Amino acid sequence: MCEKVGSFVMDGNSKYYEGCGQEGPIRCIFLCEFHPTAGPRITCQVPENYISKDIFDTVSHYIIPKVQLQRCTLTVTLLGSKILGFPVRIDNKKYARNAYYFNLCFVCDAWARTVHLEPLVKKLTEYLLSMELETEWLSKQSLSGDAKDLSGLMAQVLQDINSRRMCTLTVGTTTTHLTVVRVNSDPAPVKDHQVPVFLYSRQSFVADQWDLTTNQILPYIDGFNHVSKIAALTDVEISLVRACVQNLVYYGVVTLVPIFQYCAVYSATPKLRQLTRCAGLQRQCVEFCARSPRQLPRVSDLFRMYAGMSYGSTVRDLCRRMRPQELAINERKLVLFGVLEGLIRRVYKYPVTLHNENASLRSEHSQYVARTYNGLVCLDELCCQAGLSASQLDEQLERDSDVIFIVK
Repeated sequence: MCEKVGSFVMDGNSKYYEGCGQEGPIRCIFLCEFHPTAGPRITCQVPENYISKDIFDTVSHYIIPKVQLQRCTLTVTLLGSKILGFPVRIDNKKYARNAYYFNLCFVCDAWARTVHLEPLVKKLTEYLLSMELETEWLSKQSLSGDAKDLSGLMAQVLQDINSRRMCTLTVGTTTTHLTVVRVNSDPAPVKDHQVPVFLYSRQSFVADQWDLTTNQILPYIDGFNHVSKIAALTDVEISLVRACVQNLVYYGVVTLVPIFQYCAVYSATPKLRQLTRCAGLQRQCVEFCARSPRQLPRVSDLFRMYAGMSYGSTVRDLCRRMRPQELAINERKLVLFGVLEGLIRRVYKYPVTLHNENASLRSEHSQYVARTYNGLVCLDELCCQAGLSASQLDEQLERDSDVIFIVK
């Protein structure tokens, strides 16, 4: 069993526990306040009744806390849920008891990592605070008992953050942008032979959130163009393309995969078993790998293609044997999906020069080999450096008796 929520796919067979470091979807958003007569209560929540009155009453004194904890990020974990909030108090004589207390809260699974959502909760709270100070936007809805506008705003945040990790809100003339930002270390340097691929729809991006160079290269990120090719197609200096792609990787917009080549070798991973039991993964795989939306491949054929990937067998060999065209399978997308989901992994070749101290003469090519092939650079990267196809470079190296390959 597996569950898909927005861009998150939850595998029911995986073990999640508090502190596991995994991110999960936002399950609920609610706004609570301190009512002058009823005390702490939930004014609005999406979806409705996700947090029951009994559960809320149990922890309400933590969610609507004393003055000392106002305007601090608070996290409360209970009964399988983690509640994240940023309580605020507005002092003004126009309110009953001369103050208005409210707290907008996100609810996630108890095991989920939520530190990346803390800036989001704070910024959204500040947005609501500014509207309350200007127009009493929150308190008026609370007094009238009609929180339709607030409910619509929270539903948009829940949907957009879970599916796109960003959201743009506009109420009247006030607009704010919310973006989930991971606090990560810098990603590894991007190499010319690596292929950026979007982790979610490119159409969801707002152009003014990115610099001019990034907007220039975005249309050429298709999961198949490598960095060097993108630089050539856009006529942008390759160092700038590398920097832009690295920035997109940092923010979780793209990930990097190997170049697709028919001479490449892939190997199935233990995760391939999930394709036999996770209906959500099966559906995604079938839709992604189909040659045409009118003719979808069978899961059994997709599984056999993946299972046929092993050491010593290239993609070309597999296509000749399985004939994916007749199975309605797009082999390029099949490989891309498998790499993104961890069902398969690329097997790289690393050439190593065996230095012969007795050799007195070396060809110009051999001198280049001696300087370059140290077992640390894969064939894909060397092809980009030399401007040769993989088959051309592989053929040259196979003829050189001083070069051997490490395959891993």
